[in-house]
Amino acid sequence: MWPFICQFIEKLFRETIEPAVRGANNHLSTFSFTKIDIGHQPLRINGVKVYTENLLEINWTGLTNLLDVPGLNGLSDTIILDIISNYLVLPNRITVPLVSEVQIAQLRFPIPKGVLRIHFIEAQDLEGKDTYLKGIVKGKSDPYGIIRVGNQIFQSKVIKENLNPKWNEVYEALVYEHPGQELEIELFDEDPDKDDFLGSLMIDLIEVEKERLLDEWFTLDEVSKGKLHLKLEWLTLMPTADNLDKVLTSIRADKDQANDGLSSALLILYLDSARNLPSGKKINSNPNPLVLLSVGHKAQESKIRYKTNEPVWEENFTFFVHNPKRQDLEVEVRDEQHQCSLGNLKLPLSQLLESEDLTMHQRFHLSNSGPNSTINMKIALRVLSLEKQARSPDHQHSAQVKRPSFSKDARKSSFKPQVPVSPASDPNKPVPASPVTDSDKKTDTSDKSQPPNASPQWPTDLSRSSSSLHASNFSYSPSHLSVKEPTPSIASDISLPIATQELRQRLRQLENGTTLGQSPLGQIQLTIRHSSQRNKLIVVVHSCRNLIAFSEEGSDPYVRMYLLPDKRRSGRRKTHVSKKTLNPVFDQMFDFSVSLPEVQRRTLDVAVKNSGGFLSKDKGLLGKLLIPLASEELAKGWTQWYDLTEDGTRPQGAS
Repeated sequence: MWPFICQFIEKLFRETIEPAVRGANNHLSTFSFTKIDIGHQPLRINGVKVYTENLLEINWTGLTNLLDVPGLNGLSDTIILDIISNYLVLPNRITVPLVSEVQIAQLRFPIPKGVLRIHFIEAQDLEGKDTYLKGIVKGKSDPYGIIRVGNQIFQSKVIKENLNPKWNEVYEALVYEHPGQELEIELFDEDPDKDDFLGSLMIDLIEVEKERLLDEWFTLDEVSKGKLHLKLEWLTLMPTADNLDKVLTSIRADKDQANDGLSSALLILYLDSARNLPSGKKINSNPNPLVLLSVGHKAQESKIRYKTNEPVWEENFTFFVHNPKRQDLEVEVRDEQHQCSLGNLKLPLSQLLESEDLTMHQRFHLSNSGPNSTINMKIALRVLSLEKQARSPDHQHSAQVKRPSFSKDARKSSFKPQVPVSPASDPNKPVPASPVTDSDKKTDTSDKSQPPNASPQWPTDLSRSSSSLHASNFSYSPSHLSVKEPTPSIASDISLPIATQELRQRLRQLENGTTLGQSPLGQIQLTIRHSSQRNKLIVVVHSCRNLIAFSEEGSDPYVRMYLLPDKRRSGRRKTHVSKKTLNPVFDQMFDFSVSLPEVQRRTLDVAVKNSGGFLSKDKGLLGKLLIPLASEELAKGWTQWYDLTEDGTRPQGAS
């Protein structure tokens, strides 16, 4: 084939590329290829690498032999990727003063929005990953958890051979920007070679900040089974010490936790500079100063400033404080070159409690140093409280409507025994009304008294869906409906009318002067039934047909469902993704924990969406469907084809 390929390429260059280059610019009108030769030996392909996700490939030029050592190449890649990952998360600050009068020190002294206290309590019904006799005998797992909040990473202890581990560990993380930031938790089974994945969980911090205190079981994602028990507390940073005694009492009273060092306050320190430091051991040489800071058993150190006795650091530090009435801040300036002390300072934190706004900004004289040696610092103490800080009435959160809100009445898991959710800090406070989207209005006005057109029937081949059963247990309290509607999820296209507008625009492009059929967006086949024995609504997603192509390569469809008005993340159900097809077959069964009288007042929200990769622009809506469940035939069930529309209104049975 090689000679013919050469002729084809030469013809391509002469007849296609040459005229295109000449027509691009008048100065290139005489452009031509004088000779086209790709050789006489055919191209040889030694291997092809295929990736399912984007990976950063790092090659060390000139160090090939060194990186042939087993494990060294992977170790270097891991270290570099970890460094890059820490810069690609919140919080990261780059200070650029735009007004000359603004002090840079104020910009470089960020106060966190809050502190997230994570009680990593226990898990239940995890998957057993350890096997014996080549997989014949299934064993248990050695689970541990990795918790991420921005660039802060915590790892729990490993519980050996236990599918229901109890950790009872507590972690505290700083949150600088909670809109868009999430708590990420991954569970793994520890193995000698490679740890196995046991499930993951992501919780938006806006939800925690609104509810202040969450104590419940969460269903793990990306696995067939498993639940995780968490207690999350959102602690506000208070600039007064009025309720410090109350906070100290509360953290001392909690004696059941493995970590008894709960914090009552946060110390924020801005290390500016030092002046007139001594020369150290050698009189004629300038030192290389660095600063060691410690509160209790926690210590941090600054960067080294070389060859100067007036160093400027401009660095921030934070310390969690257990009892500010009894603890001290210890500061020591050291010479890194000669390993000697240049001065020290001991500041009782009780002095901050007597300062205005619990803040001190001044030059402190160093002990055991020169006569005029000082260090300039700004220090602030903030008391950690579950109570909400008073805000002006016109203050509104920029991301208030983007995520679902948790309710103590609605957050009840069907898992037994149920863990009671602690009440909010101020139950008498009026609850602000959540915005109602267009889809909510259409759902409320839809006719729920008419049953589906097709005759009800229950399929006998549901056993084929048992392998893809998604066991997500969730119950919704009817008392929640009269109090507050949940805020739409940011992942739901109901709260994003842009998705519907883009779909309508795509329909107009497809029509282009022609008349589309009765179902221009295609159809979806569903089986819907309520099981009185299990007290669950069972929905089987069979297949779709005649979907629209989202791109030139087709579509990668999947189905997402909510049981309205519950649009929280925990109430979402999703199928797997079918790659490059307009007629996907899913055959997956899902359930919603809800009683028959309650489900007849609800609406099933179904959306067929196109899956895209990370940061891909090919994500979008393929069609929607809203099914009122006010049918007397719901106990028997039915299987039916439904037409997909742009906004899900007026669903029509097809067969």
